[in-house]
Amino acid sequence: MIKDLALEQVVGDHHALGTSITLQIFGTQNRDLLQKSFDLIDHYEDIFTVNRDESEVMDINHAAGEHPVQVSSAVYGLVKLAVEKSRENFGFNALIGPVVKLWHIGFKGAHVPKDEEIKDRMLLTDPFKVVLNDSDQSVFLKMNGMELDLGGIAKGWIADRIRDLWRAYGVEAGIINLGGNILLVGDSPKRISGQWSIGVQDPKQPRGDNITSVMVPECSAVTSGTYERYLVVNGKKYHHLIDPRTGYPVKTDLAGVTTFTKTSVEAEIECKRLFFAGKPLKGWHDNPDRIGAIFVYNDEHIEYDNFGD
Repeated sequence: MIKDLALEQVVGDHHALGTSITLQIFGTQNRDLLQKSFDLIDHYEDIFTVNRDESEVMDINHAAGEHPVQVSSAVYGLVKLAVEKSRENFGFNALIGPVVKLWHIGFKGAHVPKDEEIKDRMLLTDPFKVVLNDSDQSVFLKMNGMELDLGGIAKGWIADRIRDLWRAYGVEAGIINLGGNILLVGDSPKRISGQWSIGVQDPKQPRGDNITSVMVPECSAVTSGTYERYLVVNGKKYHHLIDPRTGYPVKTDLAGVTTFTKTSVEAEIECKRLFFAGKPLKGWHDNPDRIGAIFVYNDEHIEYDNFGD
């Protein structure tokens, strides 16, 4: 009877953060926590989004070049993390928005900009021109036209907060899927080992078709890839992942990389670090929070980092 209850589950679907969300909780038939989780996701979207004119992050952007803006502790903490990681200059940059909008890849009006246009927009992406004031939780973008966009890090952070909520309610096992950003909670009730099976997308096939899979403990899995949004001009393909060091799509033989780490926000960050590196990094998984990574190249060969294959 106990085992049967452990395998019972509730599943809920939701649309937020510009994607389809699926939450799955094992060991219960009560759906109340699903709604609490969706409400929390909606709250964070309301304060983080840059896809509407009003949010705490948009308040920062609207005041660029004019004055600092005080924000809530959640927004300040995530902005601070995003800016600090942007300053490391490994490829992630929360201020790349003005350049991404210039290319507009994946949307109507996508085109290859002129070199001069890119150089002008690149001046607005310097993370050292963001003033963070811990004492009053204010953020100031020093140049008019600068924009913060937490899209490359927010889903992971929100997934971690959903896990916090579930743990507060005593959830033993579940799956948080924010549009392909996966966070596994607890041990899998389906295997004696407690491990979970995670598939890695085949970059040349429709979403959901996997090229490989691995068994992992409780962790988050996040993928960065070139295959979902791109622009073709005169036979040349330009994908949507802009290198903030050049202003152009990053040159890489990688089709995608999937990282497996203990928290989802770290999976978001480290996925971008490895994608922009284009290959496994020596010593990367010496950090105990980093479980491993899988690299899928354009020629479809696969490298397993720290999975023993």
